[in-house]
Amino acid sequence: MKVGDLVVRKSYGGDITFRVEHVMNEMTVLKGTDYRLIADSPLNDLLTVSDTTLRRRTRQAQIKMLQSVESIQQHRKRQTERRKNDFQSSETTSKSSYFEMPGKILHLDGDASYLRKSMAVYHQLRVPAEGHYVPESKMADTVAQLLPRVKPDIIVITGHDGVLKGLKHRDLYSLQSYKNSQHFVNAVRTARQYEKHYDLLNVVAGACQSHFEALLQVGANFASSPGRIMIHALDPVYVAAKAAYTSVKDTVQMADITPHMVTGMEGLGGVETRGSYRVGMPKWKDLSSLQVTPSMV
Repeated sequence: MKVGDLVVRKSYGGDITFRVEHVMNEMTVLKGTDYRLIADSPLNDLLTVSDTTLRRRTRQAQIKMLQSVESIQQHRKRQTERRKNDFQSSETTSKSSYFEMPGKILHLDGDASYLRKSMAVYHQLRVPAEGHYVPESKMADTVAQLLPRVKPDIIVITGHDGVLKGLKHRDLYSLQSYKNSQHFVNAVRTARQYEKHYDLLNVVAGACQSHFEALLQVGANFASSPGRIMIHALDPVYVAAKAAYTSVKDTVQMADITPHMVTGMEGLGGVETRGSYRVGMPKWKDLSSLQVTPSMV
């Protein structure tokens, strides 16, 4: 068994595919390939994933991802049609007289592979996003550095987490029972020190089995995991994308988000929050190629 191998745990019935991250003596550190879970396991509990199983599970994950993306795209299509009808009903506007400004996302991820997948989904959904790979232990400091520069409408703080095994008195309401929840809490607290208003900075935080209540208490709008379950790698992405394309006149509610997520209400929860999507008039020309020289003061 070596770093990079894809494995399953015999003691858990091979339910989740992991990638081996570290091997130390007879113990390994594992990270989920489709779920944001970090775990440790003895070498003798691991089985290498067969090519057949890997293809089947990859296909299943792709189907779930496509279903979620299609669901969000359909929502966007309905919203666009409503917007067009609203403008067409006005005597002073035409069908092409407005432009769209979806919310901007800053995505911090403790897994480089998941970050690439997340950025691909943002691109597919045409959501403006900036992503950074950041180890969970450094997220609070990185949040403090990036927020003043990026000035996002939405920040996603995610990576890997899990409930620690082998604790004598496992308390699911203690941060000491989790591998990375304390780091996520610190990062959310830092974000709220930067912007206290929930509708001006939408915070999506957590990973598999994270301490949901602690994340909400320090200021997250949406967090995992109410049911202390595994969440799909892209569930935080779907929540952020939904918020980015929900009108500032409307609130994002969990009942609206659940159909877009793989793991549902047990995976992520939150509080109603205004969306970040705006329209403007009149429609401007594409200025993407314009070079702007900063003024010197």
